[in-house]
Formats: sequence, C-alpha cells, structure tokens
Amino acid sequence: EVQLVESGGALVQPGGSLRLSCDASEDIERMGWFRQAPGKERERVACHLRSPSGTYYADSVKGRFSVSRDSAKNTMYLQMNSLKPEDSGMYYCAAVKYCATTGVYVWGQGTQVIVSS
Repeated sequence: EVQLVESGGALVQPGGSLRLSCDASEDIERMGWFRQAPGKERERVACHLRSPSGTYYADSVKGRFSVSRDSAKNTMYLQMNSLKPEDSGMYYCAAVKYCATTGVYVWGQGTQVIVSS
C-alpha cells in the first residue's frame, strides 16, 4: 500500500513562507495537497497531475502557492508564500484519482501550519 509522509509544517508570521514536503513510498501519477482548519471541512489546496498533465490551485491560494514534484525522489512539494492567518490548518498530502477530497484514495498523516504573529 502507498504510504505518504508530510513534513515542513511550522509556526510562521503573516507574510512569511514555508515549504511542505510529501515523501511517497512509490511513484504516483496524481497527487494533491489538502488542508483542514479547526471546525471546518477539509478542502483541496493544490494538485499535481501527470495524466492528464497539469496543476490545480484553489482560488484562495493562486499566485501565492506553488506545487511541484521531484520524480527522482517520489516527493511532492508545496511552496507557500505570503502566508495569511486563514492559511492555518493541518495540511495533508494525498494520492488522488482526481483533484477533489472525494478523489483521494490514500491520505498522509498531516503536518500542522500555523500562521500567526
């Protein structure tokens, strides 16, 4: 079974940057980042797809976040810039059939991001 391990979450000030990493136990065609704030539903943030090729970003993070893959390492990254308090939450890496929470077939354990002064 595929295993996903996230890292890189931290406490950061508003306007700061973080890079999250997701290490996969094997090569995966379609992967995504999702997040969940306390009391809110889990939402998609960004996806990196190989088939068909493309990336997806939630409107709330467009222009600030960037998703990328290092195929040699089976690692996906999420570069987060200009962070806002509303970006706080648990960030999950996932293997997906399509870019939506309903499309996830494997979840990572999550990494915590807190944006606060």
